[in-house]
Amino acid sequence: MINQNIPSIQLLSPLIANQIAAGEVVERPASVVKELLENSLDAKPDSIEVDIEQGGIALIRVRDNGFGIRRDELLLALSRHSTSKIRDLEDLVRIKSLGFRGEALASIASISRLTLISRFHGDEIGHCICIDGQEKPSVLEPRATPAGTTLEIRDLFYNTPARRKFLRTEKTEFAYLHETIKRLALSRFDVRFKLTHNRKTLMVLKVAQTEEEQLQRVAMLCGPDFVAHVLKINKVSDEIQLSGWITQPTYSRSQPDMQYFFVNGRIIRDKLINHAIRQAYEDVLYANRHPSYVLFLTIDPSKVDANVHPTKNEVRFAQSKLVHDFLVNTLQECLAQTSPRNTGQPVVHSPQSPHSPQFPHSPQFSSKTNVFHQYPKMAHGKIDKPINQFTPDRPSASAIRDTTAVYEALQASLLSDESLPDIGDYTKPSQPTPPLGFALAQLHGVYILAENTEGLVLVDMHAAHERITYEQMKSTWQTDNLNAQVLLVPVTVSVSEREAEIAEQHIDLFNKIGFEVSHVGPEMLIVRQVPTLLIEANITELVRDVLADLLRFEVSSRLEENMQAILATLACHTSVCANRQLSISEMNALLRDMEKTARSNQCNHGRPTWTQLSMKELDSLFLRGR
Repeated sequence: MINQNIPSIQLLSPLIANQIAAGEVVERPASVVKELLENSLDAKPDSIEVDIEQGGIALIRVRDNGFGIRRDELLLALSRHSTSKIRDLEDLVRIKSLGFRGEALASIASISRLTLISRFHGDEIGHCICIDGQEKPSVLEPRATPAGTTLEIRDLFYNTPARRKFLRTEKTEFAYLHETIKRLALSRFDVRFKLTHNRKTLMVLKVAQTEEEQLQRVAMLCGPDFVAHVLKINKVSDEIQLSGWITQPTYSRSQPDMQYFFVNGRIIRDKLINHAIRQAYEDVLYANRHPSYVLFLTIDPSKVDANVHPTKNEVRFAQSKLVHDFLVNTLQECLAQTSPRNTGQPVVHSPQSPHSPQFPHSPQFSSKTNVFHQYPKMAHGKIDKPINQFTPDRPSASAIRDTTAVYEALQASLLSDESLPDIGDYTKPSQPTPPLGFALAQLHGVYILAENTEGLVLVDMHAAHERITYEQMKSTWQTDNLNAQVLLVPVTVSVSEREAEIAEQHIDLFNKIGFEVSHVGPEMLIVRQVPTLLIEANITELVRDVLADLLRFEVSSRLEENMQAILATLACHTSVCANRQLSISEMNALLRDMEKTARSNQCNHGRPTWTQLSMKELDSLFLRGR
């Protein structure tokens, strides 16, 4: 007998459907601001004003001077799935606008008291329409208003108290809202932004056209310290362009809270992007620290899918490995320039390709020198541990001693008297002073004091020599044949069928690093050979980690990271130690090696290797000129 209590299938009412949709995209006032600002930016304005009351719970008002909405389309704009940005499937495949779903206004209107005022560009008068969390809006009324659109959202979640009780305090909600505006302001330097909270103006950002003006806006939003340590990037490869700024490794944060990445002008949080950036910083960043950046990736819209998440915060790339490798290589190329020789602004730049895509509103950057550049200061990074404690948790001491012999020849010539030029060669008046100057003395067997044209240079000799040794070891490892050892007892690794297929597809990745991996069964791999340096590593765990990366990101750097970690350990143990007395010639040789070594502004652990005290700073210490 059929149970009479089984509910029948029926269509949801438009109001309930909109409130369900609002649950997907409207989490808090900041979500409303994001949707409204994205619609405003799509209207091509040059000015946007945001008024907030009580953290956005009482009032959110967004005004823009874009092209506005036609009178006969105002009512349609509040309907679900209504949009001016998508006409057919081709438009959906090549999304160039920030908003496109056509759900934002209808969803927001279902959980608030919404007023829409707009005057279309060229019309003499605007019109207003209101909707009070109901299915039917009010009658359209004429309204005197400037060209553009104004949206007022009052009493958010007033008719859904279950949602409203999950909101935080006014201060917390406004912090989320302010961060949302900051992200969008970083994406569009061609638009003026003004933010008012409880009738108090908190932020006014002028249009920024030149690079200097853009950096001034970045300094206002991210802080002057961020701008003082930026490295500029502007590189084009095939149909991909990466531009913007990253910070030097010595400027890092304990949380990933200053990371802004834009794809075709859209702010995103993507695991592939995060993995690529983290890999680029892997051997220059202090442990458990996070880099900071404002980066813009421009790519053909048909090769990126922005329609994968209701909040549009995630994207999917058609060629994810290509994008990943491009990011890693570009950022590593930029970070390699962090050496004393590059006392100006390190730039990764390539000329604009005649066939590279041009998209509306994409940020442009000039090649001018950064006027905010300063020398790296040790005050920005507090070092809590002595040098000898910065050792990666990798192989045992016995393994290190066994493998050190591989690089003994490499170390034999470093700081040897035969290879050192005469100090007199550096002090000839006809030759310019090198970036790190000339050595004066050694302080407590730890620091080298040198004089250059700016003033006084202090160098941590162990950290500097560690970076030099490490870069030499990496170069030898990448260019020479890698020593490998056949295992007496091969290692068997149990995997899933999918992992076994991935391993077979990427067998060259293992061979490149000295592994010999074979697919011997549907769910079985066997490792018969490993690099000598990894002989004591957990081979089973390492292979599984590599396969996990390949499944998730389609790329893996686990093998290289393990090799580099061991090389870093060797470099740390074979570099000059504290209390080692160096001659003036040896100190000058170390300074010259620093100037020609990539990434020598920081050691393998991300600590700064040198700092500059200008004559002005020294004079201020002794009150000279006062």
